[in-house]
Amino acid sequence: MVLQALEREGVELIFGYPGGANLPIYQRLPNHPKLKHILVRHEQGAAHMADGYARACGKPGVVFATSGPGALNLVTGLCTAYMDSVPMIAITGQVNSTQVGRDAFQESDVIGATSSVTKHSYLVTKIDQLPRVIHEAFHIATTGRPGPVLIDICKDVQQAEAESVPHERLEIPGYKLNGHVDLDRAKEAAIALATAERPVVLAGHGVLLSHAEEALRELAERAAVPVGTTLLGIGAFPVNHPLSLHMTGFMGTGWNLKAVQNADVLMMVGMRVDDRVTAKLADFAPQVRTFIHIDIDGSEMGKNVRPQIELVADAKQAINAILPHLPEPEKGRGTWLAQIDAWREEHPLRYTHSNGHLQPQDVLIDMYKRCRNEAIVVADVGQNQIWAALWWNYDRPGLFLNSGGSGTMGFALPAAIGAKFARPELPVWCVAGEGGFVMTAQELSVAVEHQLDVKIVLLNNFSLGMVRQFQDDFYGGVRSQVDLTHMPDFVKLAEAYGLPARRVEKFSEIAPAMDAAERIKGPFLIDFRIDPEANVYPIVPLGKSLNDFWEAPESNA
Repeated sequence: MVLQALEREGVELIFGYPGGANLPIYQRLPNHPKLKHILVRHEQGAAHMADGYARACGKPGVVFATSGPGALNLVTGLCTAYMDSVPMIAITGQVNSTQVGRDAFQESDVIGATSSVTKHSYLVTKIDQLPRVIHEAFHIATTGRPGPVLIDICKDVQQAEAESVPHERLEIPGYKLNGHVDLDRAKEAAIALATAERPVVLAGHGVLLSHAEEALRELAERAAVPVGTTLLGIGAFPVNHPLSLHMTGFMGTGWNLKAVQNADVLMMVGMRVDDRVTAKLADFAPQVRTFIHIDIDGSEMGKNVRPQIELVADAKQAINAILPHLPEPEKGRGTWLAQIDAWREEHPLRYTHSNGHLQPQDVLIDMYKRCRNEAIVVADVGQNQIWAALWWNYDRPGLFLNSGGSGTMGFALPAAIGAKFARPELPVWCVAGEGGFVMTAQELSVAVEHQLDVKIVLLNNFSLGMVRQFQDDFYGGVRSQVDLTHMPDFVKLAEAYGLPARRVEKFSEIAPAMDAAERIKGPFLIDFRIDPEANVYPIVPLGKSLNDFWEAPESNA
């Protein structure tokens, strides 16, 4: 019944790990050849693979795990998907219904443990619940604001017999979707943009989820409004567009932060307006007279910034509702856009080009040249993530994947594997630091087993780089527990798993190593030994406002 229901929902791929409490499902899996199962090496890896799969193709990722520790190993991956609004279905085994709550072997309260990191969850104790629950779970995971849904199925339910009847009707009391746009608010938003002197639009992940990139570009060009993106919104607006402000937030570009802090109208689309965007909330966008907030989740309205104009709606629907009412800008934008251009010249992205060490930006610039605007790039968390985001140069949407809200180290490798399964026709590059990489490095086995053409760019500085930078800049320079010099030889480690690898220590070695990676049809790892003192800039000091951002020292420009 479970497997038939998954087939009805269009599932083709499952990431999972068997155990005692879900063996009845695995027993029937060979009878369903349409369902391809990927045996992972850790359940957390399974969750991240399902996440990367969903981000890359838009379909919900599906993950299987057994009870107790198996199910609990999914929690980090569920949280990652939940924070970033990624659709996922987790199906876990549970002890017999008669043993629930009696501390049976490998029993855990999976519903309680995951309630804060799932959109909804079900404990299935009766077989007649199964078809309805699975049908509802996919509906909930993929509609409105997407997210993970967990289905915990007792083992005796898996072993029971009943007539398999598909459940087509949804019965979800209280689950109401907002399918319309308030046209009055849309008109107000259009007028506010048109009458502004210094408007700015910030676009988040919701723009990508709703495929609103073209609508956003039309709005920006018609209203001559500059557009920045959040970390998760990268790709929502072309980076090289004349109106692009690139990334916003406490590690955003200098010209973006200047624009946000001097704007008089700020429209925020498909984003949570969280602390990484605002920095010191009391000093966020102090000159704005009209905040416009568009988000599909009404609970986000006013959570951090109180908007004057609220549009609780899908981003694409909301922007399309604004466009017909968008008159020609009443006030010329020339002065404002010229000011932004001046800030762009005054506060460019810069880095140390040579100080005897390999610089991460040199690696990423070479990688992005090879991506040719079409490869999926999956970044981990830490300095590597921000470097990859700031030097992103695409004009195409939806091809930069990373853990934003949760900031989960170890995300990149399994997520890249999931993305490659979802989009086998596209090149996939995985960018990670050595600290995050070793957290899920066992999933190299999956890449080798399936000969997935995933290129791994390891930015190795032998430390927890972002933590080290924070300690240097904001905690008195006391470096505490950030030394990662005792790490494996990653070339030998890769070869032990069965994939080729290279080590690169000089600028002149970057291109030959990248060439070698591209020649191989399969996984390839490059261990780039980068400058151990390289820092991320710009950065806003902790507790300060966006006005107080630091830039790379001039002497290192």
